[in-house]
Amino acid sequence: MQVFELKVPPVALALVFAVVMWAASTLFSAASLSLPGTSIVAFACAFLGGGIAVAGVFAFRKHSTTVNPMKPETTASLVTAGIYRVTRNPMYLGLALALVGWAMHLANLAALFLIPVFVAYMTRFQIKPEERALLAKFGPSFADYMAAVRRWI
Repeated sequence: MQVFELKVPPVALALVFAVVMWAASTLFSAASLSLPGTSIVAFACAFLGGGIAVAGVFAFRKHSTTVNPMKPETTASLVTAGIYRVTRNPMYLGLALALVGWAMHLANLAALFLIPVFVAYMTRFQIKPEERALLAKFGPSFADYMAAVRRWI
């Protein structure tokens, strides 16, 4: 299944999922939620997700390494400080949280159920190939980091 690995930019994939979530919420309107405070939760998730993703980008920039997820082999340094002490993939975690916010805004269970699909796809076709490339490049240093910090949260 390497055909799909590292082929879709994660931000583009998140946008595709956002559209599919909207379509699912329209198609499965009977799965609508009407909970108090969903707008606040939606905003909080999106804001938190954006903040986590931006912290990841800033950490990469600070260490003068690439943020291009399509070519992990071009990474200049292993970043383990800042937000990377909490999660190995803050940019992807941020996208997932933004999608949770979108699902809450849509107030629909069908949209919410697509979040685990996004996480599974990202793990299989983006994160695991990146991990292989980083293990090849940084060896035991990255293996130690993987053992110490969780992939998502």
